[in-house]
Amino acid sequence: MVLIIVGVITTQRVLAFGSAISSESPTSTKTGYMTTSDRTNLLVMGYGGGKHDGANLTDSLVVISMIPSTQHTSLVSIPRDLWVQNPPDSGKFSKINAVYQTASNNGENRQVGADAMAKKISLVTGMDVKNWMMIDFTGFKQFIDSIGGVDVYVPDSFNACYPKNDDAATDASWIKVDFEKGNQHMDGATAISYARAREPMNVCSTTPTKNMAELSDFGRSARQQLIIKAALGKIRDITVWPRFLGAMDSLEKTIHTNMSLADLGLFSQKMDLNDPHTAHIGLNTENVMAIDTSDDGQSIVVPRGNNWALIPEYIKQKLYN
Repeated sequence: MVLIIVGVITTQRVLAFGSAISSESPTSTKTGYMTTSDRTNLLVMGYGGGKHDGANLTDSLVVISMIPSTQHTSLVSIPRDLWVQNPPDSGKFSKINAVYQTASNNGENRQVGADAMAKKISLVTGMDVKNWMMIDFTGFKQFIDSIGGVDVYVPDSFNACYPKNDDAATDASWIKVDFEKGNQHMDGATAISYARAREPMNVCSTTPTKNMAELSDFGRSARQQLIIKAALGKIRDITVWPRFLGAMDSLEKTIHTNMSLADLGLFSQKMDLNDPHTAHIGLNTENVMAIDTSDDGQSIVVPRGNNWALIPEYIKQKLYN
């Protein structure tokens, strides 16, 4: 009887969690395609959250692309500084990380904003992106702590200055972060600083910057893929699920998606991030991107020769089929 009661309570809690993170019914499903060879894509957007300036800029944009029948999975990072028309057909331009902020009216309507970003990513990449998930970095930090941290292989050493608080009006001071090449176990704060660090050491220190390439938009995109892979990979581990149930309070304030809980769970179980052939695709100056300057003096990212066809062509070549 006790086990039955516990099971009912757990089920109720899970269903309540599913209702909190999505407008879709937790047990509903739209995944008839999950047994086919049709590729399905999930856009993961990371943003700072809170009420300060820039809280709704999506500084992390990663598409998880998966073929359900084979579980072949690819991760595609889109540079936050990509210069795009925003809003569509307006003749106005911004970095792509501002698309959600503009369309959502600075976070007032998450659904409209996220749908607009998914459409923009589809247009840029040539991928059919209908599913999306938003992650608040502050809550994601708590989530990583709740599952006991994540294990990450750091491919390149670097150091950087990192804001002590996302809201400079609350605390404008800095901390120094230093990551050495090799396997590392990271708590939430360490993982988020690893994924987001981009300021050189001269911002807060006289210590020389080590490996400036890691602080570029492209370097950050690659690191964000590693953290997302580590966190999602741990969720797939059934031994972590009891901790996951305990993390639901923080996750309810962290995640918002247009997928039902049932479909999100099925997608996470189908994808295979540990396959050695999993594709990690980054758009950078070594392949199809170039650095430019906007009319107002911002450093921006554009496709080489302003040839936007290069991006979907490159992604199509690199996807794990």
